[in-house]
Amino acid sequence: MSDVLRAPHAIEYTYTRSVGPVIDRFFAGLGEHRFQGIKGSDGKVIVPPTEYDPYTGETLTEFVDVGDVGVVTSWAWVTDPQPGQPLDRPFAWALIKLDGADTSMLHAVDAGDESKMSTGMRVKARWTEDNVPDMSSIACFEAEAG
Repeated sequence: MSDVLRAPHAIEYTYTRSVGPVIDRFFAGLGEHRFQGIKGSDGKVIVPPTEYDPYTGETLTEFVDVGDVGVVTSWAWVTDPQPGQPLDRPFAWALIKLDGADTSMLHAVDAGDESKMSTGMRVKARWTEDNVPDMSSIACFEAEAG
C-alpha cells in the first residue's frame, strides 16, 4: 500500500465581519450597559434589533430603549459547561423577553442550581466591568432580587 498524503487543515474564520448600522447601535448600547430594540411595522419591539421588518421586508429605523430586566420564556440546563461557554459552572441557556420587548433573546442565566430555574422567573442582566460594545458586556443574567 502506498503512503497516504496528509496535510494540516484548520477550520477558522480569517475575516472581520461588519455588523451594519442597526447591530452596531445595539452593540454600542451594550457597551453603555443598556439594551435597545427596534419597532416593527406591527408596533412590536424586536430585541436584538433587525434591519428589516420580518413581515414587510421594509427597513426599520425606530429604536426603542428596553429594560435590562425580563422574564425567562424557555430554558435548558447545562450540567457540564464546555470551554468557551459564558460560565465555567452549571448554568441555563434561556430565552429572555426583556421588559419593553416583544421578542426574546438568548443568553446564559447563572441560577446556581437547576432547581432555582423556572419559566416565568424574572432575571436581570449582570454586566461586566468592561464597557466593550458587544455581547461580552453581558456576563450573564441572574435572578432578579426581591
